[in-house]
Amino acid sequence: MYTIYHNPRCSKSREALAMVVETGDEIVIKDYLKTPPSKKELSQVLDKLNKRPQEIIRKNEPIFKERFRGKDYSDDEWIQILIDHPILIERPIVIKGERAVLGRPTSNVASLLI
Repeated sequence: MYTIYHNPRCSKSREALAMVVETGDEIVIKDYLKTPPSKKELSQVLDKLNKRPQEIIRKNEPIFKERFRGKDYSDDEWIQILIDHPILIERPIVIKGERAVLGRPTSNVASLLI
């Protein structure tokens, strides 16, 4: 089973979803913009990615530039910021079991499908 944190308006996210659909396996699609992850859920995703919150932030988003660029926050504070502003979460994130990848580039997703 796969889980994908998906934004249907994002071409990379749609590409990653198509790759996962081709496996024929069960997929849980999480539209994280409509339903942001909980703090526990996002922490678990970060653990699977082996990344800190700052490493999955979309730094070109206007809200990041206006409110958060250059500021120093703890990991817990960044997690809360990502929950409060899910547009800042890099997409897509694809999870299979205990492994997860950022789907940029989509070759990362291909490595998870093996």
